[in-house]
Amino acid sequence: MKLDAGQIDALAATLLAAYDEAACVPPPSAAPGGIDTASAYAVGERLRQLRLARGERPVGWKIGFTNRGIWQRYGVYEPMWAPVWNTTTELLGGAECTLSLAGLSQPRLEPEVVFGLAKTPRVGMSLQQLRDCIEWVAPGFEVVHTHFEGWRFAAPDTAADFALHGRLRVGPRVAAGDWAHLAADLSALTVELACNGEVKDRGQGAIVLDGPLHALHAMVEAMARTTPHWHLQAGEVVTTGTITDAWPLVPGQVWTTRLSEPRLTGLTLRTMAA
Repeated sequence: MKLDAGQIDALAATLLAAYDEAACVPPPSAAPGGIDTASAYAVGERLRQLRLARGERPVGWKIGFTNRGIWQRYGVYEPMWAPVWNTTTELLGGAECTLSLAGLSQPRLEPEVVFGLAKTPRVGMSLQQLRDCIEWVAPGFEVVHTHFEGWRFAAPDTAADFALHGRLRVGPRVAAGDWAHLAADLSALTVELACNGEVKDRGQGAIVLDGPLHALHAMVEAMARTTPHWHLQAGEVVTTGTITDAWPLVPGQVWTTRLSEPRLTGLTLRTMAA
């Protein structure tokens, strides 16, 4: 169902309060008539305006549900996207960090490839032209969370709910010029994810819509169709989707990644309650 302006404002206010309180609310799709994709992104835009008004600053974007391997698990079969913020994103000085779980609702961890943009991508670019827009490549951890109990939602719910973005930690950046074959190398990248020394999952870059650069390409094209008022810009960061499943976080864990690509550094993330 398409929501009117009053309903969009009300839902945005509800979701922002849930975000601030790390609380759960019923998914919009469960209401009579549900919610369509256009309305979900209209809620996302209203949330962007509200966060800007209280002093937060967008520093880039996340694209989610690029990993085809988890579509059936969550019942979502298409990517979605939303801004990431100065209050949620940190470019690390090294390969290790400690993360407070305060303010997160049912958080899960995702190892991803992150890009820094030197030029503004345009619709219709080839992969090579898009690759020329990238300044640097880095390993990252995105912490996703949801304000819907038990991670139960429909696709439009995720677009409205901040695209599930909670936190982003970006590891050591490597100049994109170091790669002669960036798209192919990142598609072939393998990632091993471990918790407290025990390997939990493995994945390959090709699972994210054929590779991280391919996922960025898909995002540029889909944003132009679905949210033409949103644009990627030079200077922004973009995280391209999880290469493994998303794993639940609790305090006291030590998560590590090992990557097959020698130019990218494995990361360590320690969780704490507050």
